[in-house]
Amino acid sequence: MAEDPQRNFRSHYYEKVGFRGVEEKKSLEILLKDDPLDLEKLCTFAQRYPLPTMYRTLVWKILLGILPPHYESHATVVTFRKEQYQDLLQALQVIRFVQDSTPQVWVYLRMYQLESGTLPRRPSQSLGPEDKMLIAIAEAMEEMIENDVDAYWLVKCFVKQFNNKYGDSLPHLPKSLEHYLNLEDSKLLAHLNMCSAMSKLPYDVWFTHCFAGYLPESSLQRVWDKVISGSCKILVFVAMEILLTFKMKLMAMNKAESITQFLLNIPQENTDAIISKAIDLWHKYVGTPVHSV
Repeated sequence: MAEDPQRNFRSHYYEKVGFRGVEEKKSLEILLKDDPLDLEKLCTFAQRYPLPTMYRTLVWKILLGILPPHYESHATVVTFRKEQYQDLLQALQVIRFVQDSTPQVWVYLRMYQLESGTLPRRPSQSLGPEDKMLIAIAEAMEEMIENDVDAYWLVKCFVKQFNNKYGDSLPHLPKSLEHYLNLEDSKLLAHLNMCSAMSKLPYDVWFTHCFAGYLPESSLQRVWDKVISGSCKILVFVAMEILLTFKMKLMAMNKAESITQFLLNIPQENTDAIISKAIDLWHKYVGTPVHSV
């Protein structure tokens, strides 16, 4: 089907005057009227466009399996999720793993551990890599979601999906970054290699923690839209765009430690632009989902 010039002009106009996503919001509202909901179409939408703020939590819950595709079951499932949360909380209080003073993110961690059979014998036991990932995700999610029950289920299902779906891909993401950076800016890659910096980039924060605690909320949500809807590759392009954005500063540094330290504390004021460019790069190299919405 040929592209509609009027639609293209209209979309371009919306973007210019600050109303980007007006038509996309309408498209999502149409998808959300389906009963049962079409998960494939919702995934495709989230891959192609940023989710509108007012629908983001709902779409995340659906894509993560917290809510079922059938609307008639939602009320029952919501009640069940609340009861399960309260049961977990009460159990942890009885065995004195959490108290009233326990930070909420630690409550989420202990609930996750209890459900997955990984609760340590003592609360003071040191955290493993998955525990640290969950804490990072939980701290970011707590800033986005007001309801504790919703926050827990989103954290739990995000971490579970990420580990199950992308766990095998995670060790290969640094190599993917190197590959795509070579295509975009071989000089920058050569400089980073010369400084022995590529092996010391903050991959844990970028990839294992999905930029939690690194990007401001508005930018992080747009990245997580893509991760939750089926792509961990977006993490590579966000990392690459960070390197490209701060190329001049990085090229002026000659020590791997200085480069890593700078990248751990990048300026926060232009991260939304970085994410937009990263998504463009992601579509350029990975392609755009073709399912019509």
